Amino acid sequence: MAPLPPDPGPAEEPNAAPGGEAEEEVVVETWNEIPLDQEVDFVTLGMFIIDEIHHPPSSSLPPSLGIPGGAGTYSALGARLFSPSPTLSKTVSMIVDCGSDFPSVVMSHLSSWETSAIFRYCPSRLTTRGWNGYDDPLDSSHRSFRYLTPKRRLTTDDLSDLSPVLLTTKSIHLICSPLRCQELVTSFLSARKKYYFDLGREDDYTRPVIIWEPVPDLCTPEELLNCTNTLPLVDICSPNHTELAGFLGSTGVTPTTGEIDTVAVERGCEQLLASMPLQSYTLVVRAGEKGAYIARNGGRKRGGNKRQKKKLVGHRGGLTAETDMEALFAGLMMEEGEEGVVAREEIEVDEGVERWLPAFWTGKEGEGTVKDPTGGGNTFLGGLGVALARGKGIEEAVVWGAVAASFAIEQVGMPDLQGGGEEETWNGGRVRDRLQMFMERVGLGEGNEK
Repeated sequence: MAPLPPDPGPAEEPNAAPGGEAEEEVVVETWNEIPLDQEVDFVTLGMFIIDEIHHPPSSSLPPSLGIPGGAGTYSALGARLFSPSPTLSKTVSMIVDCGSDFPSVVMSHLSSWETSAIFRYCPSRLTTRGWNGYDDPLDSSHRSFRYLTPKRRLTTDDLSDLSPVLLTTKSIHLICSPLRCQELVTSFLSARKKYYFDLGREDDYTRPVIIWEPVPDLCTPEELLNCTNTLPLVDICSPNHTELAGFLGSTGVTPTTGEIDTVAVERGCEQLLASMPLQSYTLVVRAGEKGAYIARNGGRKRGGNKRQKKKLVGHRGGLTAETDMEALFAGLMMEEGEEGVVAREEIEVDEGVERWLPAFWTGKEGEGTVKDPTGGGNTFLGGLGVALARGKGIEEAVVWGAVAASFAIEQVGMPDLQGGGEEETWNGGRVRDRLQMFMERVGLGEGNEK
């Protein structure tokens, strides 16, 4: 367990306006040094935030204060659910920025997960805090968020400075605007490549799975072009249904019923895929109780077979009277197969995917079990990301995401962890049991979190 920070004492005033960037800070201490040989499956550049949660207008519950949250925390939770302690849990990492008011009970809670999270203590600032609630008392379908204290966004440099081994992660989760996503992907891949080359391990360099979650405030028609230009840089783009609709100037709901418009989701994905027809990427639209829609264009798979150069027999500079034409064309023929077929690169073709998968909690059972949706989408992406990192296909990865989200929304805040190893439970249930049940329900066979 990471050591606890000193008691915060009187809270200092924020050093920037709420939601703005904090001024230059002096970091006093960091905890949880990661071994250089640590295998890393999932890293998030999402932030840790202490949440103030205001419940739906129809609820009589008072606000829930001091709740550990933030996209980084919930996505790390999603990956951690499928990573039992003490070994697999260490393959999950995030950065937790602790201000002068950071509660020691939160430190104890996060440390109990036994991940490779890094805690960074800075007494000159307040911990990032946020307000989650509903601006319209008559509309419980649109949640709002705003910062109450200055935010401290994470960058590639934070990973390089705090623990460079995090650059070797098999998957990385980003939540940001389109333009910032382009910057982060470029800087991360550059730093990752440098890390391997500096160690003389250039042959070990591979591209990680990059999962991009668009930040809600900039899912607007004005950002649509930036969005389409970002898609070829990532492997997974995962807006929710309202964020997808926001890029396309719509609402994402059916006007007459107020329900999620699944047809609009499908059309929106079709439009985004058509914007970059020669690129391969996947859209996973999170649509609340409707589940998730997977849309991936077909074509050549990213990271397919490398082109093999063939030695041609003949003279450089073009054909001449002395060119042996028989030998020249023999170099273009396939070594095996039907005679007379011209050799060409064997291309692995992706047929594409268009499929809805349900949410775990639905119908009457869901109504009685779901207590608070905060963080459900982020947790979904953590489960999805770690599944892809461990070689699962996109449909099974979405199932992992749905199972992860099911634990996150059963209570306000984080689910309760008990025990350890293969017998650990979350909210009294075992993740692998829920995964197996859900895999069978959606017709994908038995699940395996390893």
